[in-house]
Parts: sequence; C-alpha cells; structure tokens
Amino acid sequence: MWPLYAAGFTTAFGAHGIAANLGGSGEDAVTSLLVLGGLLALYDGAEVLLKPVFGTLADRIGARPVLLGGLVAFAAASALYALAGSPGWLWAARLGQGAAASAFSPAASALVARLNPAAKHGRAFGSYGFYKSVGYTLGPLLGGLLAWAGGLRLLFAVLALLGAGVALWALLAVPHVPPLPRARQTVLDLARRLADPAFLVPTAALAGATAALSVGVGFLPVSGAAAGLGTVATGAAVSVLAACAAVVQPRAGRALDAGRITARAGLTTGLLLTAAGLACATLPGLTGVLLAAALIGTGTGLITPLGFAALASATPQERLGQTMGAAELGRELGDAGGPLLVAGVAAAATLTYGYGALAVLLAVGPAIAVLTGTRRGAADAG
Repeated sequence: MWPLYAAGFTTAFGAHGIAANLGGSGEDAVTSLLVLGGLLALYDGAEVLLKPVFGTLADRIGARPVLLGGLVAFAAASALYALAGSPGWLWAARLGQGAAASAFSPAASALVARLNPAAKHGRAFGSYGFYKSVGYTLGPLLGGLLAWAGGLRLLFAVLALLGAGVALWALLAVPHVPPLPRARQTVLDLARRLADPAFLVPTAALAGATAALSVGVGFLPVSGAAAGLGTVATGAAVSVLAACAAVVQPRAGRALDAGRITARAGLTTGLLLTAAGLACATLPGLTGVLLAAALIGTGTGLITPLGFAALASATPQERLGQTMGAAELGRELGDAGGPLLVAGVAAAATLTYGYGALAVLLAVGPAIAVLTGTRRGAADAG
C-alpha cells in the first residue's frame, strides 16, 4: 500500500507545488495573468478529459501497468522542462504532467480497493486521502523553497525524481492484480450505472467537498486580507484547513470499518459541516477565517474516504477503474466549479454572498435526503 500512498502524495504535491509558484517564479514563461490562467487550466483540463479514459483502460489491462506508466510519464514530463527550461516546454511539461496524473491517480484508487477487503476500505481510503492531503499541504511550502533555491527548473527536477522513485517502488512492491473478466457493456449500461444513486450520491458529495476545499484555499486568504490580517495569519488558516482534513480522514475511515458510522450518515454530516464552515467564512476577522478553515477541513476530511469507500463497495471489481475515473472527473469539476461559482456571485454582489451560495448548495443535498426519508417513513407507516 505504501507506494500507492506515495502516488497519491505525488499527484497532490505536483499539482499544488507548481500551481502555487508559477506566478512568482516563472517570470520568463508567465508573462501575464492570462498565461498563468492557461497554465493552471492545462493540468486540470487534461485530468477532466483523460481520467475516465485511463480508468477504463485500468479495467481492461490491469491497474498496475496504468499506475506504472502514469508515474513514468509524470517523471518524463517533469524532466522535460527541468532540462529544456524554455517557456514553450513549460506548456508541454504541464500538459504531460496532467495527462500522466490522469493515468496513475484513478489506477491508484482502484488498486487501493482491489488490494483491501471491503471491511477495510474505509481505513485504506482514509490513509490514502491522508497522504494526498499531506501533498496538498506541503506542495506550496516545499515547492516555494525549491523555486526560491533554484527556480522552477529545480522544482520540476525534484518532481521528476519523485515520480521515477515512486514508479520504481511500485514496480518492486505493488503486486500484479490481473484484470477481471467483464461482461459486455453498452453505452446505455454505462449511463444507467453512472445514473444510479449508489454512484451519484458519493460522487456529488466528493465534488462538493472538493469545491469547498478549493474555495477555502483560494478565497479565505482574500477574506483575511480584507479583515487586515497579514500573510502569516492567512497562511496559518489555510494550514489549519489542510491539517484538519488530513487528521480526520484516517479516523473517518476506521470509524466506517468499525461500524460506528455509516457512509450515508458520514457524507451527510460532512456536507453539513462543510456548509457550516462556508457560512462561518462570512463572519468578520480572524475568528471567522479560522472557524471556516477548521469546519471545511473537517467536513471534507469526513467526506473523502467515505465517498470513495462507498463507491468501491457499490461497484463490481471489474469496473473499479472506470468508476474511480468517473468519480475523479466529478471531483475535478467541483474543483473548478466551486471557485467559479463563488467568484461569479462575488463579482455580482460580495464575497460573503459567494460563500453563502456555495454553502446553500452543499446543504441542499442533505436536506433533500432528510425530506425524502421522512416522506418514505410516513408512506411506510400509512
């Protein structure tokens, strides 16, 4: 399992480590905000398009070859800019990294499910999510130190070594997991499976959690600055968010495996906590920022392992790669859609209303579930 955790760390560290330092350390390549936006979107765009494709490929040929190929491609793409260093190669390297992460990320998730019995899925996905959260937390910090010491090329060189090292580790330690026989699946069959509540509910919760996490990381520093807080205070608030998410995930997974919580109850609680955190972001000063960070981190940390465990338990093992790829697509859409929603509402009104809009959206799902359950109970009693 450890190479799979390392793969999760690699994709998170690579995504945030470079994204957080492109604007300040890529003066030759990043000549305008438009160019910066394009470079940031390139990575996520590749993931949106390719994760379902590579997830399906993992079911067809096995998740281990897709994992290894993705890690090797990530190392090669990173080495491309580390060696060349020209602005054009930065675009190529960033696109290559996104495409490579689209391969090894869903493959790693599928292997986490295949290599663990259903009774341990919560613990396994909790640990996997923990190390991804560590990557998200350390990416901007360590990436900034590397960029300060040697520019973006040094950061890309370290990522190349990291990808190659994890690929070698996975080659030696991750066992061969053969693809399972699959019944023929039509497009209609796929549509029915993806429209099933067993897929839609966890995926929607994962998308909402990712949306809130992205908004918290991106906009809480803006709220802190507007309240007169310095960069140290706002940076500490974002660290609180990431730390809460990292600490909660393994505990949530263990609670699921032990039967102390159900996936449905955990997802509902997580969404409500996340919505409460976004509501707290509307409060002025450091108190509002810290409360928002803690609640958003706790809520998203609760949702992530339970969502993936629920998907794994409801999916035939021969279709795990496809399901994980589709779920990762939902997360990427939430990652992009959350900030766009908040920014759009903030542009029309204020940032407070932007937080409120996303909070209401996240709270709607649990409210509908409660109302539906109440009506079903009344109907059964009648």
